[in-house]
Amino acid sequence: MVDKEKDTLSEFEKMRSGKLYRFNDEEVLASARHANELCAKLSTMTLYSPDYRSTIEDLIPGIPCTSAVNTPVRCDHGSGIKIGENTFVNYDCIFLDGAYVTIGSRCKIGPQCKFFTPQHPIDYELRREPVETCFPITIGDDCWLGGGVTVCPGVTIGPRCVIAAGSVVTKDIPADSLAAGNPAVVKRNLKN
Repeated sequence: MVDKEKDTLSEFEKMRSGKLYRFNDEEVLASARHANELCAKLSTMTLYSPDYRSTIEDLIPGIPCTSAVNTPVRCDHGSGIKIGENTFVNYDCIFLDGAYVTIGSRCKIGPQCKFFTPQHPIDYELRREPVETCFPITIGDDCWLGGGVTVCPGVTIGPRCVIAAGSVVTKDIPADSLAAGNPAVVKRNLKN
């Protein structure tokens, strides 16, 4: 049954569902080409350019009109980025969105933050193949990620967190936490 399910899923569906998939698949490559072209176009724009809104909405379908992503921005697909209301993403952010990258409402994302969902195989022989898995990233409402924060595959950052600039988040961070470091660790609870 599992093998039949794997055979019925497209490589793109496997990518989105955390299964091993081939990133040289034509549907996956077409999505990446579309995103690459839109990111290149956005790199010539500002938030105030006449075509900015329609272009960012083409790249990130469903982005609320109350949210903005400063340019330049880079991503693998764009369609894997979900952003809540009143969220601001600053300059030079990177979204490797093979799996979903979900950012809540009222978040502040500093410049040069990176969100990496892909995980290459540990086995070197399998890593020679054009395959990987992707694990979703979730950022809760009301979070602030300082400049240069890196979020690794499969990480969830709870609501109302502050992640210090330059931190590398390799494990889940509970709600209401101030976390810092490489790897990021909780320094204190923000409710106390």
